[in-house]
Amino acid sequence: HVQLVESGGGSVQAEGSLMLSCGYTHNSNCMGWFRQITGKERERVAVIEDDGTITYADSVKGRFAISLDNAKNTLHLQMNSLKPEDTGIYYCAAGAHYSSGACYLSWRGPDNFEYWGRGTQVTVSS
Repeated sequence: HVQLVESGGGSVQAEGSLMLSCGYTHNSNCMGWFRQITGKERERVAVIEDDGTITYADSVKGRFAISLDNAKNTLHLQMNSLKPEDTGIYYCAAGAHYSSGACYLSWRGPDNFEYWGRGTQVTVSS
């Protein structure tokens, strides 16, 4: 089993920044950040694959950056220009590729993330 532990959440004013970190026990084909915003279903925020491919949700493009430090077994999400609508619980997740080699069938569709952290709260105040 892959174990994941998020850290770095907190409260920040709009336009501020936070960096989330996720320690993990094993490398995976797919590593990503998800969030659960009040009133919305869980959504993918950013995914990084073992070939280096990075994909972001449209809502965070240009503001968030995902990175993976394999040497330190740590996944990061740098969040800049935060907005109140970014408020939610952020989760680190890991999983294997589908047989197609993809981490998800479509951005908003099913995915193959099997292992999850417990989440870290991010609160952005206006």
